[in-house]
Order: sequence, then structure tokens, then C-alpha cells
Amino acid sequence: MAIDTIFALASAPGRAGIAVIRVSGPKTAKALIRLGVGQLSPRKATRAKFIDPVSGEAIDDGLAIWFPAPHSFTGEDVAELHIHGGRAVIDEMLIALSSVAGLRPAEAGEFTRRAFDNDKLDLTQAEALADIVDAETRAQRRQALTQMGGALKERYEDWRHRLVQALAHLEAVIDFPDEDLPMDVAEKLWSEVRDLQSDISAHLSEATRGERVRAGISIAILGPPNAGKSSLLNALAKRDAAIVSSMPGTTRDVIEVHLDLGGYAVMLADTAGLRAASDAIEDEGIRRARKRADHADIKLIVFDGATYPARDETTAALIDKASIVVVNKADLLDQQREYEIDTDDDWRTTHFISVKTGFGIDAMLARLEKQIKELSDGGANAPPSRARHRHALSECVGALTRAQTAKLPELAAEDLRLAARALGRLTGRIDVEDVLDAVFRDFCIGK
Repeated sequence: MAIDTIFALASAPGRAGIAVIRVSGPKTAKALIRLGVGQLSPRKATRAKFIDPVSGEAIDDGLAIWFPAPHSFTGEDVAELHIHGGRAVIDEMLIALSSVAGLRPAEAGEFTRRAFDNDKLDLTQAEALADIVDAETRAQRRQALTQMGGALKERYEDWRHRLVQALAHLEAVIDFPDEDLPMDVAEKLWSEVRDLQSDISAHLSEATRGERVRAGISIAILGPPNAGKSSLLNALAKRDAAIVSSMPGTTRDVIEVHLDLGGYAVMLADTAGLRAASDAIEDEGIRRARKRADHADIKLIVFDGATYPARDETTAALIDKASIVVVNKADLLDQQREYEIDTDDDWRTTHFISVKTGFGIDAMLARLEKQIKELSDGGANAPPSRARHRHALSECVGALTRAQTAKLPELAAEDLRLAARALGRLTGRIDVEDVLDAVFRDFCIGK
């Protein structure tokens, strides 16, 4: 089957100083000749005057780089055309490439798909490439870069290799009982399975952390009406994202703002004031506020300083270990100090702030950033970062658990195969021949 040669704008659309167009496929060299560039030295930026293949008219004066297969991003012949980033220049270059026989515009993600098909990337690295393009915070960039460097790939491939070895040993015990196999082969293979289960389970426990970094920490601002929740949201967002009014019940729906706090992505949500609702709309807003509280990674519990030390008991009931307790309107208090609120299981420091004057905001923000960091950081190892990873790892652990309690060795072997396939889905590498290779390499059956 003939492989198309594809092209697309690889840099961001819109007016810019430089734009990059990428070409990949067997007719890349032909395209360079048709554009008037000619033959180029590999991996060397060369000045080029690009010509329209149809009219012969000059399009632009820029740079061209030639990456011959297999030493390229996609594993195919690749060229990068660096041109001026004006819309007219980009459009003319794309039209010129379309006029070359055998070339067509690339589909979404097609360059990366070809890199995967040609073993330049595994699935975890392809996902990381998308994540690093979308990264908006320092933590997202670091996590995606670590994953793109192969941290997850190497770990999953190592586990899969160990699992394939264990399966090969079990298959040998089942299929070749009369062969002179080591006496402790069964003991060793089940010891390896237990170690694998422990390693994978520990890695799986980090999944929430990785997904939080990628998708963002969820923070809900909760409290009674008129405590200053919307004002606090605006102060943290540094813009008027929510309507502020002295009228109770102004906020009737969840208002979300995406922020970068301390280098981490955060989704901050202002919610309706917690009280007995005055109408059906406010009642729905309060229901949504409670639902957001249930699913938030961090809760900012805000009390009204105008009535302090009296506090709203409905709001106080939401305080737990995921909460940061705040008393707003500290400018109305006789003395601005730290106060301890007794919770069910510990004593918790309350932050006294005034959104109006700015008092205490920096200290509260430092505490918030510290809690965000604790939820997100977990060491140098790359964690699972997608629900797909979590599901496959959970399947693997489940299969390993079943294998150790199976009543027949044949059933145990089937569970080990399912565990290996689950790991193979993570990287996109699934090959049953690996088991056969390991059997004959380790035991030299039939010699």
C-alpha cells in the first residue's frame, strides 16, 4: 500500500515572525525539488528561495531542513520549511505543496501517529507530546517533559518484560513437565509476580497526583451568603470574574476560573451561599455548591468577619482535612490574629484576611500553594497522568491478584497473559511471540 506524503503548518496559526511547515513521506525530496530548493545536506539549515511549482513565481526567502529516513520525527523522509509568518506567505506555500502530485494535507495528529507506527514514540510519549503542547503551567511542562523522555515507557516495558519472563516460566512448567527444569522455578516466578504486583500497585496509587497536575487542582470556595466568596475569587483571579453585591444570594451558579498558582494549574470555583434557599433557582445553586464541595481537592471555607466569632454551622460542617479555613472582613474585627477552630479530628489554623484591604491574603495564598504542592508532588518518578493509564494498571493488578489464587496453573497463565496485555496497551506494544522467545531462550527446550 502506497504511503501518502503529508504536509501541514507545524507552528501556531496567525501572524508571526516565522512559520514552520512540515512535510513527511516518500515524496518529500520530490516536493523540495518542485519548490526550487533542490537537494540538501541532512539536518542542516539551508537558505532557500521557494518557488511556486505552477507559476514559477517566487513565494518567499527562508530556510529548509532535510531529515532523511529513518532519522526523523516520523521515521520517514521529513522536511521543515521555515518561512515568514504572514498569512499570505503561509497560504501560498500550502497551495504550492498541494499542487505537487502525491502530496496531501495532514490530518489531525497524523505526524505523531506515523512516529508511533514507525517506533519513534510509544503511546505514553505520544500523549506526553500532546500534553507539552497544551501545558500552561510549570508543573504540567515538567510532568509532560519527563513522560515524553520515556520515563513511563521504560517503567512499563520493564514490568512487561518481567511479566513475560514469569509467564514463560509458568508455560514451561505446564507444557514441559518432563524436562530438566530448575527445581525452584515455580517459587521464583511467583515471587516475581508478587513483587510486580507491589510495584504496580504503588505506581497506581500515584495516578490521582498525575491526573491532578495534568487537568488541574479543583478548589471550591464555600461559605454563607455575604462572606465575601466572590470578592475572594476576584482577588485570586486578579480580575472581576464574579459579580459582587451586598445582596444575599447574588451567586446562584458555580463560577469557574482557571489559574496558575505557584506553577500548578488550578480550577477555582465560586459557589452559592449556603443557607435556606429563597426560591427554586437558589436551591439548585446551593445543591451544586454542595456537590462541588464533595468533589473538590481543596475547600476554601469562608466565614463572615462581620459576625465573627459566631459562625455558620452549615458551613462549619464542611471543614475537613482538605479545607483551608478563612475569616474574611478582618478589617471589621477588633484585633487581627490567628484563631483555632476545633474540628472533629484536629485543630486547624484559621486565616484572617480582608479582601478589601489585602490583609492576610499573602499568608493565605502561601498556605494554599503549599497544599496544592503537597497534592501534586510525589518525587522524581513520572506518575500515571490519564484515566487510560489508571484503568490499564488496575486491570493488570487485578489479573495478577487472580493469578496467585487460581486453582489451575493454566488459569494462572491466562491471568498473567491478561496482565501482560494490559501493560502492552499502555505503550501500544502487544506481541505474543515474546512469550515463545523467552521460553526457548531461558530453558533451551528440545535441544
